[in-house]
Order: sequence, then structure tokens, then C-alpha cells
Amino acid sequence: MAGPWTFTLLCGLLAATLIQATLSPTAVLILGPKVIKEKLTQELKDHNATSILQQLPLLSAMREKPAGGIPVLGSLVNTVLKHIIWLKVITANILQLQVKPSANDQELLVKIPLDMVAGFNTPLVKTIVEFHMTTEAQATIRMDTSASGPTRLVLSDCATSHGSLRIQLLHKLSFLVNALAKQVMNLLVPSLPNLVKNQLCPVIEASFNGMYADLLQLVKVPISLSIDRLEFDLLYPAIKGDTIQLYLGAKLLDSQGKVTKWFNNSAASLTMPTLDNIPFSLIVSQDVVKAAVAAVLSPEEFMVLLDSLPESAHRLKSSIGLINEKAADKLGSTQIVKILTQDTPEFFIDQGHAKVAQLIVLEVFPSSEALRPLFTLGIEASSEAQFYTKGDQLILNLNNISSDRIQLMNSGIGWFQPDVLKNIITEIIHSILLPNQNGKLRSGVPVSLVKALGFEAAESSLTKDALVLTPASLWKPSSPVSQ
Repeated sequence: MAGPWTFTLLCGLLAATLIQATLSPTAVLILGPKVIKEKLTQELKDHNATSILQQLPLLSAMREKPAGGIPVLGSLVNTVLKHIIWLKVITANILQLQVKPSANDQELLVKIPLDMVAGFNTPLVKTIVEFHMTTEAQATIRMDTSASGPTRLVLSDCATSHGSLRIQLLHKLSFLVNALAKQVMNLLVPSLPNLVKNQLCPVIEASFNGMYADLLQLVKVPISLSIDRLEFDLLYPAIKGDTIQLYLGAKLLDSQGKVTKWFNNSAASLTMPTLDNIPFSLIVSQDVVKAAVAAVLSPEEFMVLLDSLPESAHRLKSSIGLINEKAADKLGSTQIVKILTQDTPEFFIDQGHAKVAQLIVLEVFPSSEALRPLFTLGIEASSEAQFYTKGDQLILNLNNISSDRIQLMNSGIGWFQPDVLKNIITEIIHSILLPNQNGKLRSGVPVSLVKALGFEAAESSLTKDALVLTPASLWKPSSPVSQ
């Protein structure tokens, strides 16, 4: 019969599964071991981990737990300790961290090498007796489903790894001092692991909690989209292989902070690209990208005097002359083209290439005084869309524009086949609409997590259903934690 612990575990796993099944992510932030090590190393620095090592109470620990914890050796300990004036860690370093998959599924093993030089002063010699101590703290990053709140990542089971402790005398002195040093080192062997567990492990756990909180705050930084903004929220975390994966939902907010669209339920699961040895990747579904493009390229209407495009004005007059010569004669030097983009552009990815499709209404007025257009065209237009990055800015550029379909909506010059005007109309919207829209897109979208994760720039790519951001420059690891 299953016990209460088993029942609780099953309930936690079932709850996590139901949450993941209900909330389909629209973005995923994948953090590789390099970023995890870098962020945790920085947090250890911020939490003064090396200072904790330097303040380890070595003498007190030796008195409380003599060699092997055998009370009968208490007199021997006292004999040794009465020859010691002080004993402390002189220098301490935390070397390069290691992050590897654990033997248990969905867990990461963190190894933290510790390198210390300790010394003691004794009346038997004028110099400080120094010895080198190395050991390794180990801890496990896992998902915590036992709490009443949402699933979160925690660091647990922190201790020194078995057999990692090494203590070696740095400089040999007299026979008597060497014998004393050997006794001190023997007494430290059972004491140091407990000191690391009791003094340093809480700092390691606090450092990981700080790192995790910073990551959650980082993904929530609003992304400005013209007057709107895009925000991400954590749905649930996961550990896969040697990576931490944060599955995100998204929402679009207007200038008043009101949510206008939720993206927590994607129609299809994201295709996860293979990203070996890449420090991080941010994968954003095309639904979110589509909404971001639409927020920047909102419907608009503008009128342009064609005398600013004299060659286009001449070709338009010639093309209209083939339809109706009298109408062409009415075109003056102040002829106007009115362009209206209807609804919002449609962004989609096809075979790894991005396109933007939009509906355009175009009207041609013979002069600036005319109240009625010569004709009105409905145009289904599309452009190739290319993402590029500049530093930590993600920029979209529309390359060319094609009139895929043209429909005559209204005409004051008689019915005609609108394809006759296809080339000149395409030329006009390319000269007028495309620069206008690219001007709005050129400011780009700031992706603050790029620099926050330690990189100067990012690069973009496309899968069949998502936009992917990865670092563009080589990662520069931080120096070991030392003091």
C-alpha cells in the first residue's frame, strides 16, 4: 500500500503535468551550462562566499569534533591545540564551477571546487605554518513540486563530495613542527566537511535563489512596441539534459497597461531547434512575433503628392492613358495618391523564410482640389521580411513588395482590368509605403536579456514556426571567486 509520501509525490507530479498540458508556452528561454555557471559564480561573489570561507571557525570545529569524533581522543586534541595560538584560512578561492546532468532525470549536478590556504601560529616556530586545503562542494538543482505554489527550481542536497578533501603542508619545517602540523591536518579532516556544509552551503543555496529570482525578473522586463508593450511570464521551468528551460506565456498591453491579447495557449507546440554548446537561446512563436509586428505597423492613412516622384507620376499618367485618355489629361502637377493600410499586417513563416502580407487601399486623385478619386484599388501585397540584429536590438526589415492581387473597387473612368496598372502601382507603393513602414521598424526591439546574460550582441534565425535568438559573440567567462 502506498504511503503518504508516495501519494504526495504523485499529486505533485500530476499537478505539474496538468499545468503544462493546460498552458502551452509561446516562448522558451534555454540556458546552457555556461550561462548557469556564470550567473551562479557572480551570485557567489555578491554573497561574499570567499569571505565565508576565510571566516571558517577551524579551531572551534576541531574542539567540538576531535579526530573521528572519538571522545577518548579529547586529551590528545587538547595537547595539540595548546601549542596553537591561532588557526585560520588565509586565502580562499572558488574555482571554475561545473554543471552537468545528474544521474537522476531532470536534475543538474553543480560542482563547486574550493581552494584554500590555512595557517596556524605556534610558539615552536616564528613563522606561520601554512597548508593547502582543497575540497569540492556539490549540490543538486531540481524542480520543486511539493510547494503549494507553482513549480520552481531549487538547489538542495548541498555537501562536500566524498573523497574530495585534500590537505597538504606547504613548507616543511622542523621535525617537531611538522609532527604538530600533521596532527592539526588530521583533526581538520572530519571537521572541514561539516564546516562547509553548515557555513558555505546556506550561502550557495541563497546564491542560487538569487540567480533564479534574477532570471524570472529578467524575462518579465517589458518590451516596448511603439505605444504598446509585450510582456512575458513564467509558466513553468524544466531541466533537460544540461540546460535550464523556462517556458513562457506572453501578453500584449496597450499604452494604458490594459491587456489586449494573451498568448498562453498556442495553437501548436513550439519546434525546439538543436542548439549544441550555445550558451542561451530565446525561442518566440510566430504568433507573438505577428502581434509585435502588428503593434508597430498599425493601420494608417496618408496622402502623397506624386510630384515628389516625377518619374512614377509620368508612368502612371501613361498607364492611365491606355485606359482612358481623357482621364489621363486631367492629371495635373498636384495629382495625389492616397494609401490606406487596412487591418494589421499578417506575419507568417514559410519554410524558414518570413513574409508580411497586408491589404492596401489605393486611390488616385487627379489634383489636390479633387474630391473624388479617379479610381480605387484593393491590393493584396506581400513583402519578404528579414530579421537582423544590431547589438541587443532586434530589427525587422521589409525587402521589396509585390502586388499579389489587385481588385478594382471603384472607378470614375469606367471599368478596366486593374492588372494593367500592376507594375506602376507596385512601384508607387514600393516608393511610398515601404520606406514609411521600414522607418517604423528601424528603431528595433530591445532584447535586454542579451546583455544581462553577459553578451554584447545577438543573432537571429528562423525555424518553421518560431524566431530564435542566440548570442552573436563568444562568451567571456568570469574570473574565479577569490579573495
